[in-house]
Amino acid sequence: MFGYTFANPEYFWALLILLPLVLWYIWKEKDAHADIQFSSLAAFRNVKSAGRIWLRHLLFALKLAAIVLLITALARPQSNNSWQTYSSDGIEIMMALDISGSMLARDFTPDRLEAAKEVATKFILERPQDKIGLVVFAGESFTQCPLTTDHAVLINLLREIKSGIIEDGTAIGLGLANAVNRLKDSQGKSKVVILLTDGVNNRGSVAPVTAAELAKTYGIRVYTIGVGTYGEAPSPVQTAFGIQYVNAPVEIDEDVLKQIAVVTGGKYFRATDNEKLTQIYNEIDQLEKTKIEVKHFSKRDEHYFIFALAGVLLLITGALLRYTLLRKIP
Repeated sequence: MFGYTFANPEYFWALLILLPLVLWYIWKEKDAHADIQFSSLAAFRNVKSAGRIWLRHLLFALKLAAIVLLITALARPQSNNSWQTYSSDGIEIMMALDISGSMLARDFTPDRLEAAKEVATKFILERPQDKIGLVVFAGESFTQCPLTTDHAVLINLLREIKSGIIEDGTAIGLGLANAVNRLKDSQGKSKVVILLTDGVNNRGSVAPVTAAELAKTYGIRVYTIGVGTYGEAPSPVQTAFGIQYVNAPVEIDEDVLKQIAVVTGGKYFRATDNEKLTQIYNEIDQLEKTKIEVKHFSKRDEHYFIFALAGVLLLITGALLRYTLLRKIP
């Protein structure tokens, strides 16, 4: 009611008194006027009714409104000003995403890269308190988005990623080293890299294990994800007739990915389809859950005075009208 909370809402039961007051007023009005008998009403047919007669009900309406306002004042309307402050452990996460040509293989729906982007977006949205950044790699590596809490910008940049924007290949070590470089000077209490790839390191000047040792030096934990089904998968091949999909062997250097995880205190996962990839990100989300301390402050402001003042003013207005404009002549 009125957008307020009330300290003593039980006083609103007093509003029930309005019903008998209205009934009493109606009954009283019927018997308040004298009757005069006329032999004919023809002489009064052209006499216009004075609108002022109906104003006599205004006094009663003012009384009812005053009662409602005074009872509301007794119920003590209050506004509640509250706010929350958050403090977290400051987990900072760099996502290192493989965007090589093999990530277009269709053992995922619609392909590995789009599936990875979709699941990563959901992961980002569920961690609003954390700083998250994005590194992409193929034959080379670059930072698509530095660490940020502006997740809307991060997600937009993630969606813009396409295979082919950099030279093809799989530089796992270079991608990890780039992510480590972005985290090494950060002030977060917990620093994490999520590295996702579907191949074997075949490019770059930094060996994957060397990059892992570098991550360990800076206290960075690395979760590695190998993406691809077992056996063969429909993979894109450039032909004279355009892109054709042919079954190609799935080659993931799981030994290296496991070693990276072990060296840095992380964990290795194998994703063979969209559902499994979602489960992996959910597990990482639980392993690296941000601890949030919430402090709640509340302040209540009293507003009964304005209702009481309005009620009193209506009573005074009614009294003035009774003895001036709406005065009755005995």
